[in-house]
This record gives sequence, C-alpha cells and structure tokens, in this order.
Amino acid sequence: MNKGTPEEVTLRYSKRGMTLLKEYLQKDYCKKAAEKLLQAPKGNVLITTGFYVAGYAETDGPIGTLAVAKALEGLGYHGIVITDKYCEGFFELKNISVEYVAIDADQSVYEEILEKYRPVYMISIERCGHNLENEYANMRGDSITGQTACIDTLFELAAEKKIPTIGVGDGGNEIGMGNVRQVILEKLELNPCVVTVDDLIIATTSNWGAYALAAYMAKLSGRPVFITYEEIEEYMAQIVALGCVDGVTKQKKMGTDGFSMEIEKEIITSLKEAIA
Repeated sequence: MNKGTPEEVTLRYSKRGMTLLKEYLQKDYCKKAAEKLLQAPKGNVLITTGFYVAGYAETDGPIGTLAVAKALEGLGYHGIVITDKYCEGFFELKNISVEYVAIDADQSVYEEILEKYRPVYMISIERCGHNLENEYANMRGDSITGQTACIDTLFELAAEKKIPTIGVGDGGNEIGMGNVRQVILEKLELNPCVVTVDDLIIATTSNWGAYALAAYMAKLSGRPVFITYEEIEEYMAQIVALGCVDGVTKQKKMGTDGFSMEIEKEIITSLKEAIA
C-alpha cells in the first residue's frame, strides 16, 4: 500500500465525508498544527476527550489522547486531561494528570481551570461540542446534552484569551468542526458543532488524527516520542475492561468506530513509514 502523507493515512477507509472536508483545509493541515504546537513555550497543555456512547465513553479519543500526552511529555510539556465521569480511571492507568468536571459545571468552573493551569495550548480529541441549537448530539443526531459536560466552553474562553487550540474530529459534531460548519451543513447535511479552533485535524477516526499529530511531533523534533502499536493494544484492553465501548457497535470490545485492531496496526505502521 502506498504510504502517503500522515494526512492521507489517517483518512483511509473514510465513510463519513471527511475526505470531502479535506478540500477545505490546507494540504498539510496536521503538520502545520504540529509545527505551531512545538513553537509554544514549555508548559501545561490541556487535552479534552471522552465522547458519551450508550452509558460509557467510547474508545475513540482516549487512546489518541494517550498518544499525544505521551509525545508532549517526551518533549518537555505537561499534558493534563480535562474530561467527565465517563472516562474515570482511564488516564490514571498511565500516570497522566486528569481533572474531572461535573456534567452540570458552569462557566465559572472552566474559568477556574484556565486560571489554575494557565495552559500554553489546548487540544480536543473527539470531544462533542454544541451545535447551533446549543445541543450536544451524537453521530445519529440524538441529544446527549444531559450526559456531556460543556468542556467546549474552555475552547470558547481560549479564543477570548488568545490561547492556541487544536481540534481533532471525524464526524462534524466535535470541538473544532465549527471551522468548516458551513461546508458540513451544505455538503454533509449534519447539524455541526459551531465551536472553532486555530487548527482543525480531520481523520476517519479521531484516534488516527491524534496519532498523526503525535507522529509529526516526533518527526519535527527528531525525538522518539511516537506511540507503539503494542502500547495502544495494551491500553485499549485496559480501558475496555473499565467499560469503554466501540462508538459504532456500542460493544465493550477491542477496536475503534467499527475498525479492527488489525486496521489500527496498519495505520500506526503506515504513519511510522510516512515520517521515516
């Protein structure tokens, strides 16, 4: 298989219109995001993830978050995950700092988080953001507002405070998709998230987009900070044991968005080849 660029690798097997959105982004949008991130002074980077699916968090998001947090740590940054109760216990497994916010937390809570950590950057990886109706909806258009903390508020505050941001998404309802909301409305006939970011990364699954970001961080820095497939496989098994589900099948099983672990391995292998 032709190795392609990391951007091309992460859009393999796309079925949800992300290849169409690619035409509205810079050619090397993932590389640009990584370059800007690595120019930031060393400090705290807030990472949010955790998408509610049928009573649990889905596997897409937490694993990509591990990959990015690991890369950040290896480059002298400190990643802190901001999420809600559905990801409880996931990040402690890997000694990643985490702060949980209540589902009904108001804006003052998010202002306090920014004041506490004073982040140099913020990254969202498969985290639902509100749409034009101020609702949080899943891929089927069903409301999950009552099960989703308004962590996208952090990104709206970040825009006001000039804190740079990255959003990784794969469907249209994630933080960052506000960058292309008009295209999503017209071409994909979805009700998109309206929250914007400085740099949007799209992928077939958000984990793959996060892997690409981490891969570019390794390539640009010249440091071996890219996650291995073995680490991904181990972590997937651990969080599935805690209740994490595949976002498409809703089953507690190894895999992401209906894709097998064999495909996951193929993507990681191809990303390694792409940055070699």
